[in-house]
Amino acid sequence: MTYNKNETGIHLGLIMNDKIKEQLQLIVGPENFTDKIIDLVSYSYDASSYEHRPECAVWAESTEQVSQILSLANENKVPVTVRGAGTGLGGLAVPARGGVVLDLTRMNKILEISIADRLAVVQPGVVYADFQAALEPYGFFFPPDPASGVVCTLGGNVATNAGGLRAAKYGTTRDYVLSLEAVLASGEVMRVGARTMKTSSGYDLCRLLVGSEGTLAVITEITLKIRPKAPYRATALAVFKTLEDAGKAVTEVMHSEVTPSVMELLDGMVIRLLKEHANIDLPDAEAILLVETDGLEPNYVRFELESVAAILKRCNATRLEIAQTEEDAEALWKARKSIGGMVGAIGLECMPEDITVPMSKIPEFLRRSGELSSKYELPLFNFGHVGDGNLHTNILYSSNDRDQVTRLERLLFDLHKLACELGGTLSGEHGIGMTKAKYMPLEHDPVALKVMKTLKNALDPNNILNPGKMGLD
Repeated sequence: MTYNKNETGIHLGLIMNDKIKEQLQLIVGPENFTDKIIDLVSYSYDASSYEHRPECAVWAESTEQVSQILSLANENKVPVTVRGAGTGLGGLAVPARGGVVLDLTRMNKILEISIADRLAVVQPGVVYADFQAALEPYGFFFPPDPASGVVCTLGGNVATNAGGLRAAKYGTTRDYVLSLEAVLASGEVMRVGARTMKTSSGYDLCRLLVGSEGTLAVITEITLKIRPKAPYRATALAVFKTLEDAGKAVTEVMHSEVTPSVMELLDGMVIRLLKEHANIDLPDAEAILLVETDGLEPNYVRFELESVAAILKRCNATRLEIAQTEEDAEALWKARKSIGGMVGAIGLECMPEDITVPMSKIPEFLRRSGELSSKYELPLFNFGHVGDGNLHTNILYSSNDRDQVTRLERLLFDLHKLACELGGTLSGEHGIGMTKAKYMPLEHDPVALKVMKTLKNALDPNNILNPGKMGLD
């Protein structure tokens, strides 16, 4: 794995000739084509640590254009990397083999909102926050809530099966995708799924495409299930002296009759870093839990939070704060929302992960990840969505120190191995992309990997769709 953006070491894609570029311009128009170096540099990276330049980029505005682009690329065996906002942390949008970047951000129309059917039809370039704003007047919302929601696109959410803070109660993107229009590598257009809340008709190709990271098809239209928005919430913060007590609290809450809409954890290391680098007044503790309940009736929402609070007390919470107002709730959220800014103030680079383990294994993972941090002499901190076992393990290091980079690679391997040993998964919401491709055999047995590669080869025999990702090459 490489962390220096100037040393990708990635195999170069085929050099495109002028004829192919001319044909691409005929499909999308000269105004929707670029091979200018300033644009290619912009398209060479995403939010991961990888970069590699494409030979050109195109903005598609219709399914027909996507179909023609893929047909041309397939005929000439030119790699195609689909891109939305480029906020992914896994290197999914990096054109690892060069070729064409297919930018779908101009396919950004909300085609339909049907409250009667509880669904909406959108193009992949619709920004998540814009979609939520369009649903707001109807009192509805789209529950998955990635941290990059202000800028990320719904196509990217589908490609990675994005989750977020509310996944423990509401699920991830896969739970809301009813149907898709997608273009195969050959240029053929297909529709999968249905406009109904359930279907039992044929193979579930819709769910197959969700989370496939652009390796099987290019998604050009998405039909999403939407829900009435809960107008009320109640928030509490609990402090624990030990990770074991915090982990026990998570397990007991999630096994109770209440399913919180949010359950976030901050470990002792991130608490200490927030106190030092973000000047936030926090108690000395090994864990903080932030919990919310939501619903349509305020008294019941409060009753649910009080039920959760009783469990937290039984599990030895040394301090418990329950917000009485919205201002109080925002004050409780301050530490969690300050983590991003705190990382920037530390002066080291940060390798973010999204390892997920069974909820009962959270204390063990936190303890053993701390042991690995000591072993490799690299500081790490954990926070995340413990209501579904999704932990964001962040490792601090300097890419200018080759010894640290070597230790980082070993630590990352051991962390992912630990997650799989505990019955967990390599990624809860960021996807595999390039950053986790080498770890796939840790989670998936040889037969499962063979089936994945067989599916990839069947749908994309020339390997033009986002090659270099998920360990499928």
